[in-house]
Amino acid sequence: MPRIFGTDGVRGLANGPLTAELALDLGVAAARVLVDRGGYAGQRPLAVVGRDTRISGQFLEHAVVAGLAASGVDVLRLRVLPTPGVAYFTDALGADVGVVISASHNAMPDNGIKFLARGGVKLDDALEREIEAHLGEDWDRPTGGDVGRVRPYAPTVEEYAAHLVRTLDGGPGGLARGRSAGPLRVVLDCAHGAASEVGPRALADAGVEVVTIGAEPDGLNINDGYGSTHLERLQRAVVDHGAHAGFAVDGDADRCLAVDATGAVVDGDQILAVLALAMRDAGRLVDDTVVATVMSNLGFTKAMEAAGVVVRQTAVGDRYVLEDMRAGGYNLGGEQSGHVIMRDHATTGDGLLTALHVLQRMVVTGRSLRDLASVVTRFPQVLVNVPGVDKDRCDDAALLAAVAAEESRLGEAGRVLLRPSGTEPLVRVMVEAATTDDAQGTADRLAGVVRERLSL
Repeated sequence: MPRIFGTDGVRGLANGPLTAELALDLGVAAARVLVDRGGYAGQRPLAVVGRDTRISGQFLEHAVVAGLAASGVDVLRLRVLPTPGVAYFTDALGADVGVVISASHNAMPDNGIKFLARGGVKLDDALEREIEAHLGEDWDRPTGGDVGRVRPYAPTVEEYAAHLVRTLDGGPGGLARGRSAGPLRVVLDCAHGAASEVGPRALADAGVEVVTIGAEPDGLNINDGYGSTHLERLQRAVVDHGAHAGFAVDGDADRCLAVDATGAVVDGDQILAVLALAMRDAGRLVDDTVVATVMSNLGFTKAMEAAGVVVRQTAVGDRYVLEDMRAGGYNLGGEQSGHVIMRDHATTGDGLLTALHVLQRMVVTGRSLRDLASVVTRFPQVLVNVPGVDKDRCDDAALLAAVAAEESRLGEAGRVLLRPSGTEPLVRVMVEAATTDDAQGTADRLAGVVRERLSL
């Protein structure tokens, strides 16, 4: 059968390709694969399940829970909670399986199902293929007292907010101490998503004066004009409220982008740089190394090199960043999109955790977010998508020669990246250069070569 797992779980139109029947089957298959890998002695198999605020999450959650319980797995329902919160409880409660019902930053009609293994870590490709292989198979169904029990886990928001605040050096209220001018005023955009309740609570408990927008979910408005993919309202709110900074998470709050006091956007590369220098200065950055992707801006890599921080680059996707971090023992990594992974405190990207630690850096240094983010001078970046081409022939000799010629012309003041799409007959041409005009011209020339050489 074709693969149904994408780069971040199973995702699609809810009640279209992503049906209740598929959700139930995935619950059964995941239980068979992940629980069969052993549990704690004397403990019944346990799963935790959380979701974002999409209305379709209600029926999909019940379907997944039914599949898990029918497989003999006890289930704790965490209700609405960010993806990193589900990962935290998967580990903290000793669960065999964690499940997140969310389509992250996608529009409301979509939804998704993500599985986490013991310890709260995302599944590798081999485990996902194994789950797929069990879909639709006959299986021995437990009966009687061997079926799973389903219970709510009530203190989810309180415990997760407390965990986030504990990661700060000052603990509860720590971001307010030592500030004679009063607490930081921060605008938090929750995207009408999974952070709508826990996000404002965590920041307030840390000692921040919180102005909240995008925190009135109705099941239909998640990511609709709010959140990390729509920063305009956050920019206006920061200026209107005279805030020191603003942060926007996406629907499942695993990513975070920021806005400084002037309303200027601070992207994931800049956030990663701020945290890398904070951890380096505190002696906490393993091997003075940060893990990023090939899409990180050249300005970020040059800033880190100037600061003596090594940058390792991976393929695009937070799962690949995390794989490299785990393999090398590194504790900080992330993407330009705002996925930031702080492995000392989390197993996934965590938008609220990221925001808290950026605020801690502001308090410790007494510097504004604009000043801290200025360590990265972003190079103009242009991305051109070239559809209708054979993406598997990017090793064409003439195309590679054209890329090499442009790279030679740009020198150290730019770079070129060709990325075949993972799902479409499309090649992405990304160019960074000293000026926008140079980047655009280079990208357009190379896009023409791609069309000519790789035409279907």
